Amino acid sequence: TNREMETMIKRRNETAVQQFILEGFPAVQHLGNVLFLVHLLAYLASLTGRNTLIISITWADHRLHTPMYILLSSFSFCECGFITTVIPKLLVIFLLGRQTIPFTACLIQAFSFLFLGATLFFLMAAMSLDRYLAICKPLRYPTIMNLRVCFILVSFCYALSFITITGLVIKVSQLTFCGLNVIPHFFCDLGSLIHLSCSETRSIEMLAFCLALFILLTSFIITIIAYSNIVVTIMRLPSAKERQKAFSTCSSHLLVLSLMYGSCVFIYVKPNQTDRLDSNREAALVNTVVTPLLNPVIYTLRNKQVHQALRDAVSRLKLQK
Repeated sequence: TNREMETMIKRRNETAVQQFILEGFPAVQHLGNVLFLVHLLAYLASLTGRNTLIISITWADHRLHTPMYILLSSFSFCECGFITTVIPKLLVIFLLGRQTIPFTACLIQAFSFLFLGATLFFLMAAMSLDRYLAICKPLRYPTIMNLRVCFILVSFCYALSFITITGLVIKVSQLTFCGLNVIPHFFCDLGSLIHLSCSETRSIEMLAFCLALFILLTSFIITIIAYSNIVVTIMRLPSAKERQKAFSTCSSHLLVLSLMYGSCVFIYVKPNQTDRLDSNREAALVNTVVTPLLNPVIYTLRNKQVHQALRDAVSRLKLQK
């Protein structure tokens, strides 16, 4: 029996997975060049729209050195990193058909995706709190929400996400992968990795479910409470035009919130991971391509302060020439 056990262990080590194969979108793989171009344009639009229009303008114009725009630029920076963890590899799959990814790189991608994704939700909750204080407590706002508090909030969002996600990814890295290595996704989805393991994964599946629930519910409850109070305050505005303008802005924000929360709930808040492997790709694509593409329009193109700062920057460039 000892010899049999040694043989089994040796065979298991020999068949240990060293790399994974990302399945991508097999049904439309023949349209690789077209899909590469579409996703490349969407990726570049998301990056340039965010970087040049929000981050650069915020830090270049002293009038935008306020908590609202610091939070917004932090959100933009985080979202740039979030989509960069996924889209470049997807572009390689579409263009070159290279679907393999080393085991370590797969874990790094999974960690980066979840860490930055969780940070986005916490930052969104922080932004909601900022708007609540600005609209519902305007007299106390300058003393409560200053730049120091703003930077503490941003740091806390990153720290909480790091602590939450690191433990989970470490546990997944300790699983044994000795058989199937095809991930039915276009990136290293942690749920798919857990499903491919030949170890006992029930406890890790429940941990992943509880952490996803914690991240989504915590940020969602804060956001809903903040926006509920904002709506009540808006309803008390005397001018119908002011109410319409405020509701128009809130509806845009709520659209992005619905896309992000809806797709994430669909993907992650399911105790049984095997029920969702074939249906996650479309929902994840919304989170990594569609939502980042819409955000610059919603958060900046309708903002008069950003418009003015952008016009001033263009004017300065013309004067320099």
